[in-house]
Amino acid sequence: MRDGIHPNYREVLFHDVSNDFKFVTRSTIQTREKIEHEGKEYPLVKIEVSAESHPFYTGKHKIVDTAGRVDKFRKKFGTVGSKTSIAG
Repeated sequence: MRDGIHPNYREVLFHDVSNDFKFVTRSTIQTREKIEHEGKEYPLVKIEVSAESHPFYTGKHKIVDTAGRVDKFRKKFGTVGSKTSIAG
């Protein structure tokens, strides 16, 4: 392989901010933040949904709304035709 053309493939810590779940995997993603985890420093990537919080994998239907989009939609259209309930 040629030198200087491949991205840096290294261990990265992903942090699911919706339920404070953290996992380490290898990635080429570029980050600015770093965090110490289990005595080792890793580049940090913050994510909103992972397999630990996604309704398909957890079996729990939960609406993750960080920007108020669901409330704005419900205010505009009401609950007409809605099959979901508001998560409390």
